[in-house]
Amino acid sequence: MERPDAKSIPIPISSGSTPDGSSGVQPHLFDFLLDNTPDRIYFKDTASRFIRVSRALVEMFGLKDPSEVVGKTDFDFFAPQHAEAAFKDEQEVMRTGQALIGKEEKEMLPDGRVTWVFTTKMPLRDPEGRVIGTCGISRDVTERKKLEEQLLRSQRLESIGTLASGVAHDLNNIMTPILLSTPMIREELAPEFHGLVFAIEKAAQRGSDIVKQVLTFAKGAEGVHTMLQPKYLTGEIVEIVRQTFPKPIRVIHHDHKEVWQVSADATQVHQVLLNLCLNARDAMPNGGTLTIGSENVELDEHYATMMPDAKPGRYVFFYVQDTGTGIRPEICNRIFDPFFTTKETGKGTGLGLSTVRGIVKSHLGFVNVYSEPGGGTTFKVYLPASTGLDQALGSHPVEENSFRGNGEMILVVDDESEIRSVTEAILKRNGYQVLTAADGTEALAIYAERKAEIALVLTDVMMPHFDGTALTRTLKKINPSVRIIASSGNAQDTRLAELRLLNPQAVLMKPYSKEQLLKSLHEALKK
Repeated sequence: MERPDAKSIPIPISSGSTPDGSSGVQPHLFDFLLDNTPDRIYFKDTASRFIRVSRALVEMFGLKDPSEVVGKTDFDFFAPQHAEAAFKDEQEVMRTGQALIGKEEKEMLPDGRVTWVFTTKMPLRDPEGRVIGTCGISRDVTERKKLEEQLLRSQRLESIGTLASGVAHDLNNIMTPILLSTPMIREELAPEFHGLVFAIEKAAQRGSDIVKQVLTFAKGAEGVHTMLQPKYLTGEIVEIVRQTFPKPIRVIHHDHKEVWQVSADATQVHQVLLNLCLNARDAMPNGGTLTIGSENVELDEHYATMMPDAKPGRYVFFYVQDTGTGIRPEICNRIFDPFFTTKETGKGTGLGLSTVRGIVKSHLGFVNVYSEPGGGTTFKVYLPASTGLDQALGSHPVEENSFRGNGEMILVVDDESEIRSVTEAILKRNGYQVLTAADGTEALAIYAERKAEIALVLTDVMMPHFDGTALTRTLKKINPSVRIIASSGNAQDTRLAELRLLNPQAVLMKPYSKEQLLKSLHEALKK
């Protein structure tokens, strides 16, 4: 099959007649159609040379007049691979006399843009019915394809999130005994071995942080929401950045004088802003300007429809703007994917922006990014504004030396033997008596026998057969005043949400430290 030779050729059809020679369409109406339709309409001869084209096709090529297209072929305008595929399709249409309907094609335009088109190609016939070429209609469906890709990406992220939630409990159960036991090991070893123990503890904590980041990206994160003043949040971040970032990076703090309050978890918003600032720092290896601030904005129905996850209403948006290297367009829609990173191996986990997305989504907000290669990047984090009067939640600090027990009996329930052993050792070292159970059924039997001695039950939530929620519900029936601390390695577990409704004295998220455990026990026993 030979490729067409682009030469000047006579046009076999006029604007005043249809392919079968009839005059059903007036010349000016046909010209009006070709000049005004947003679709790309074209007629080609048997050698796939253009013989008549719509203005939309001319403008797509960056040209001004149809005469600049007539007589040429796809090989003059498209990449060879695309032109070859189009040529084969047209030859097949002419050979079979059958239309090719609804083919989606990816086009690389002369200016480097990539578009998607929905194309129909039909045989062009003369009055005697002989095939003398093809007629094609292509509709630009690039925006629809972007929406489809966004949906598929969301589904992929949701699948990864489900997987992350499933393994989080097991990973946190592995980290918990390590973090609980390292302080005890350090106390028993000579000083020269303390560095090694610290290294083990640090590695376990890093693993725990990665699990938390994955879960945050996947399902959002729970936290204590209080009324926050955005300018104080950005001010704190600016102070951290100015003290720790390289001197060649100039930091500017801009805040609107009367920024609305937001209901949010301060720690999580700090994490969002700090992650964005760290990315900005890495994008300016030779220095630059970093601008941090917040402003008010009110989104109407029309504007909200143009932003994924946005709803009409009042928002406060935090912005982090740098003058760095920028983000290439082809990867801009992937930067929020987990484990996607452009940094060198060992210099980034690829979880920073996915964590940002998860936190912001859990606050019913959304993130926008604007970037140009070499022209810097601006991230805008939109959080719903609030006019509520909620007060900050928290507890008064407790001195660590007051965490010791006074002989109280604690029933420890966990299906992981390592966690039971380490927890028992820590509690006994700190003035408590301990009973242990490997599951809810065993714990219920022990409590029924010794409930008068047991001051508190420390139970895991996710256990086989008789889990922590069922155990708590049953213990409450036996003794409505029973004190219970629940622990879980997955903040998104539905059983944990059900257990919270039973009002336990505290909930510990695995992996927790010795200090967190002892403090929770101390405060629960005072209630």
